[in-house]
Amino acid sequence: MKPRVRAQDVWRLFLKHRAEVFWLEFAIIAAVGIGEALSLFAPIYYKKFFDTLYDAPAATPDVAQALIHSLLIIFVFHVGGWLVIRVATVLWNYTTPLVMRDLERTGFSSLLGHSTKFFANTFVGSLIRKLRRLSRSYEDVTEEIIWNLWPLFIFVTGSIVVMWSRSALISGAVLAWLVVLTVLNHYVFKYKSKFDEASAKADADVTGLASDAVTNILNVKIFGGQGYERRLFADRTDDLRRLQTLSWNIAEVNQTIQWGLIIMIEFFMLYYAVGLWQKGLLTVGDFALFQGYLTVLFWRSGDLGKMVRRLYEAVAQSKEMVEIIKMPQEIRDRRGADVLKVKNARIDFQDVVFAYTNKRKVLDQFNLSIRPKEKVAIVGSSGAGKSTIVKLLMRFHDLQKGRILIDGQNIARVTQESLRQQVALVPQESILFHRTLMENIRYGRRDATDEEVIQAAKEARCHDFITDMPDGYNTPVGERGIKLSGGERQRVAIARAILKDAPILVLDEATSSLDSESEHLIQEAFIELMENKTAVVIAHRLSTILKMDRVIVVDQGQVVESGSHQELLAKGGTYRKLWEIQSGGFLE
Repeated sequence: MKPRVRAQDVWRLFLKHRAEVFWLEFAIIAAVGIGEALSLFAPIYYKKFFDTLYDAPAATPDVAQALIHSLLIIFVFHVGGWLVIRVATVLWNYTTPLVMRDLERTGFSSLLGHSTKFFANTFVGSLIRKLRRLSRSYEDVTEEIIWNLWPLFIFVTGSIVVMWSRSALISGAVLAWLVVLTVLNHYVFKYKSKFDEASAKADADVTGLASDAVTNILNVKIFGGQGYERRLFADRTDDLRRLQTLSWNIAEVNQTIQWGLIIMIEFFMLYYAVGLWQKGLLTVGDFALFQGYLTVLFWRSGDLGKMVRRLYEAVAQSKEMVEIIKMPQEIRDRRGADVLKVKNARIDFQDVVFAYTNKRKVLDQFNLSIRPKEKVAIVGSSGAGKSTIVKLLMRFHDLQKGRILIDGQNIARVTQESLRQQVALVPQESILFHRTLMENIRYGRRDATDEEVIQAAKEARCHDFITDMPDGYNTPVGERGIKLSGGERQRVAIARAILKDAPILVLDEATSSLDSESEHLIQEAFIELMENKTAVVIAHRLSTILKMDRVIVVDQGQVVESGSHQELLAKGGTYRKLWEIQSGGFLE
């Protein structure tokens, strides 16, 4: 079940990541506040300037000196505010990328910790979109608060205090208008936030759909699916457009109401100020004072709707990634989990029960013991549970019941990292990183030297085709290894397993993508690779099965036969039937 994520959860995550730079952030807020406060003094001296100018009987040197003195003070306040704001900007440019970096690291670490099931049910493209949006949302949120809302609060507070000293009614009217404006924005954008969240989800879906189509571009072309994908993408983008239009129209209605209120309050204040001037209660300088404050106030508060809109949108866009971070990881290390230590590499499946759904058990009271250094082939019809055995051994899923032991250690009680370090797996479909061949092979043991990588490639019989490439081992293989053939990708994966040199070797249809010639080339490498290792080989070509110490036949989630190739043929059971229906050297 997905966790419920509220705006408070987003704020907590942001605050947690700001803890390291708290004092720098505090300095930024203080500097912006000081810079904004300094700007409040300029209208006061504009008042003095115009009062002096209006009251002066003649343009005497003393009057000119007084006017210049006011201008110099205004200049000092403006320059002082400008300098303080520049300091705040430098600090902001340092701290914000740090926090954004840490947020992305947290999000990425959370993604890596989720199970293979999580990724099977989610568009990869949309996940990356959500990850990047988290850090950008932080930037948007803090920018609106520190550079827009906080200065607006300082300016509003200061200007109302100063205007109050000249006219309580005008100041009170401005304050009442701002309260109405704030309440209006709060409720409008609280209502609008549900559309922002829906828009963020639609945006992630569009990204996921595009990524899925591009990743499967070969299938799109094979099945003539360009038109279908265009229509599908058009439908999704149209859904996104409708949500964005609705959200933006709500904001525009709010903005229209705000500017209508601004026009009304400005007219009222100036009209009322004229009456006070006629009574001698206000001076010409007071008009300059009021207009100086009100012009800035109206200009900034007019954008209040946009500020609040961007704030709510940023929080809404963060929620999907925060949901993933909060989501309990399906496969987790237990508290105080031990490090797996492998000496003999004995494997025991004891009364294992596992089902992907509640409808059907894949393994039911499954028992299997593999002796140290034993080479075991597991065969069976499609859906018998062969690949599931591999996934459970790697702890890609947790069991419903039973235990899996390696040298007597329950794999559910050791760290996932230490478990997978002891197992070299070559899967049926080998997907490579969009990196060089050298980097892809070295992933098996990341501290390996170039010479060790090349030696592993030679043993996997892929050195020749690698050296024929323009950049040799420095050739990028493309996304998911698309620049290589299926057989070439598989041999690179085998080289990676050879380099890893783990005590347990698992081959899950490892030669399924190889042609007969390529398979023949690596048979000797397989035999060498299996020496002094416990090997589990899932049903693949018979030439490898025949060299196994034991063949395990799995049917309906249980071991139904066990023995050598010849022994099982002599029994005339399930294995013999599989043998008889073989074609071209394959087991179905």
